[in-house]
Amino acid sequence: MALLVPNNGEGDALSYFVNKSAPQNLVLKLYINDKTPAEGDVAADYTEATFTGYAAVNMTGANWTITEGAPSEAAYPEQTFTSTAGSQNQNVYGYFLVRATSGRIAYAERFTTAPFNIANNGDQIKITAKITLD
Repeated sequence: MALLVPNNGEGDALSYFVNKSAPQNLVLKLYINDKTPAEGDVAADYTEATFTGYAAVNMTGANWTITEGAPSEAAYPEQTFTSTAGSQNQNVYGYFLVRATSGRIAYAERFTTAPFNIANNGDQIKITAKITLD
């Protein structure tokens, strides 16, 4: 599945583009409900992962790499979510990013081969967040 920017994310992006609102850092989260991202989504539509060892990742604006061109891209360094206990059984369907202060959703992406099952100590999911514009 391709990355989807819901209406909330589009509105925020436009507000930042024209300097109507101050931008906020993003928070990267995994979701466990069997959901396909949609235009009208809000952050509450996603159930955050809870497996042992999981923690959302605060993404600092300075760590994004911006590459201008055709297409232009913003990329964040790869983040790894690792289970630290066995005997778990949690299906992870994708990831979503929310604004650090407002909690509004920025974008979401369902894994093309969802779900990934977190069952064992050491199971990992790696995410490289990217936004491409052309």
